[in-house]
Amino acid sequence: MSGQRGPRLYLDEVLASGNVVEFAAGQAHYLRSVLRLGPGAAVAAFNATDGEWLCRIAEIGKRGARLTVECRVRSPAPEPDLWLLFAPIKRARIDWLVEKATELGAGAILPVWTARTQPERLKRDRLHAIAVAAAEQSERLSIPEIRPPERLDRVLADWPITRRLILCDESGAGMPMAEALTALTAGAPAAVFVGPEGGFTDAELDALGKLPIVTRVGLGPRVLRAETAALAALAVFQAIAGDWRRVRLQ
Repeated sequence: MSGQRGPRLYLDEVLASGNVVEFAAGQAHYLRSVLRLGPGAAVAAFNATDGEWLCRIAEIGKRGARLTVECRVRSPAPEPDLWLLFAPIKRARIDWLVEKATELGAGAILPVWTARTQPERLKRDRLHAIAVAAAEQSERLSIPEIRPPERLDRVLADWPITRRLILCDESGAGMPMAEALTALTAGAPAAVFVGPEGGFTDAELDALGKLPIVTRVGLGPRVLRAETAALAALAVFQAIAGDWRRVRLQ
C-alpha cells in the first residue's frame, strides 16, 4: 500500500467522509507502540460494506484511538461467493490454513467433523483475528466468516441447493478439477470441501457422490496433505472460475 495512506486496518464501523470512528485498544496499541504513530498520521480503514478510506488519527492513547474519516480510496467490489469446508487438523496448520484461505479469497471457512476427523479444539476468536490480519495484508476488503464446527450430516442437511459443492476426492474417482470447473456457471455460489488426513470413508464418499449438488474432483497424481489440498483447490478455482482474471488495482 502507498505510504501516503498509512497502515491498513479493518474497522467494523460506518466509514463515510467526516465521520469520527474508534479503534479498539489492541489496534490502538499497534498504531501507537508498534508503528509509533501519533495524531495527524494517515491510516487506511476498510470493510466490505463501505470500501477503503483514508483517515487521520485525531486522538490516540492506551485505551483506544479516534480517527477522522477523510475520503474513499477504494469502493466496495464483488468477490467470488466461495466457501472452504475442511476437516479440522492440528492447531498450527489450521492457523496457517485460515491465513492463506483468506488471502485466496474464501468468503466463509467451515470446519466439518467427518468420521476420521481428529479431535481438535477450535478457538474462533483467534481464527477471526488471523483472518483479519491476512485481509489487511492482502488488501482484500472483506473478512471471511469463521463458522463453528458442525458434523457432516448437519452441514449437508442445511446445505443451500443453489451452492455447488466441489468435493476433493483423494480416491481417484473424481474428474480433473480444471475440467469440472469449466462447466460451472460464472459467478455462481460454490464451495470446496477437503477431507481429513485419513481421507473420507467409503460410506461418506458414496453418500456425497449421490447428492445432485456435489461434483467430485481430483487434485492430480500426488497425495496432498489436507491443508495443501485445500489451498491448491482454492487457487485452481480462483484461476478458472474465480477472480484471478481481474488485475490488482494500484
